[in-house]
Amino acid sequence: MADPKLFTPLKAGDIEMKNRVVMAPLTRNRARHADDAPHALNAEYYAQRAGAGLIISEATQISAEGKGYAFTPGVYSDAQIAGWRDVTDAVHAKGGKIVAQIWHVGRISHTSLQPDGQPPVAPSAGRAEGVKTFDGQDFVDVSEPRALGTDEIARVIDDYRHAAEAAKKAGFDGVEVHAANGYLLDQFLRETSNHRDDAYGGSVENRARLVFEVLDAVTEVWGGGGRVGIRISPFSPANGQELGDAQATFEYLVKGLKPYGLSFLHVIEGATGGPRDLPEGASLEPLRAAFDGVWIGNNGYDRDLAVERVENGAVDAVAFGRAYIANPDLAERLERDAPLNEPDPSTFYGGGAEGYTDYPRLEDSQAA
Repeated sequence: MADPKLFTPLKAGDIEMKNRVVMAPLTRNRARHADDAPHALNAEYYAQRAGAGLIISEATQISAEGKGYAFTPGVYSDAQIAGWRDVTDAVHAKGGKIVAQIWHVGRISHTSLQPDGQPPVAPSAGRAEGVKTFDGQDFVDVSEPRALGTDEIARVIDDYRHAAEAAKKAGFDGVEVHAANGYLLDQFLRETSNHRDDAYGGSVENRARLVFEVLDAVTEVWGGGGRVGIRISPFSPANGQELGDAQATFEYLVKGLKPYGLSFLHVIEGATGGPRDLPEGASLEPLRAAFDGVWIGNNGYDRDLAVERVENGAVDAVAFGRAYIANPDLAERLERDAPLNEPDPSTFYGGGAEGYTDYPRLEDSQAA
């Protein structure tokens, strides 16, 4: 029997992947506290996982304003660029590929994390009810945001452009625009969190405008879409996001991606970190049909499901999250159908090497 297609090479735009196992973006809150820059421990962590066909970096804020959690890395300062260069060099030395996930959290933040203690920004005023963030000491309710002025939108787009430039300088193989999980771009997309009456609110054309303008900026930096992907979560209520008319919104959005020639579309299938089931009447099939590039499926995948869905063409590649926390050699373990380490949730966020770079590889476990 031929090897499962999951373990065969794939070309995602201009990115050559050695297999179809993707390391999903994983917030681990281990950036250097003083300046939100990656450091040596982060380089070791990512290099350990270079067996993936593609690594998507942890969510990386495009500006100080875009930050929503303590100790998450940025990709806008010289120190952060230098730190990420050490990461990308380490991954490339191990034969891996890595793209930067560029991120603005919007209203999912706290005044203590914002420059000068200002309120977070969002498409419209209105707190994400019941949502908490980590301020460096405790989990706290997110703060009441203020609505971005129309005249501020260009500044936000410039922040995405600058982050894309910074990622290029840092040696990444591309970028993923984070438009999922109830963060800024997702907040603009949905009528439930976007109550604007200007060119960025109201109709689906207006609500999607910012995403397309961000893609215009980012693909210009990267010389086209061949090294640019985007992440969406059409039917996920993550971070207090009410879905609204998600089917119509995301069918419009995905159809509008065609001219960009993106490297990939990374889709959370179902609720982020939860059930794969979709709401009644919802379907990913029209989105899949509308996108003619590489489709990366994400959410609740094990080996069997990943093999099956790649074989039948439902997805082109599969992103694994939690399994990559505990298994630095996950792609190799999956190919050999070997047992997996179990992750320790108490070490997911913050801290040092424990629960980060000390999980054993398969050969280490077998030698013990």
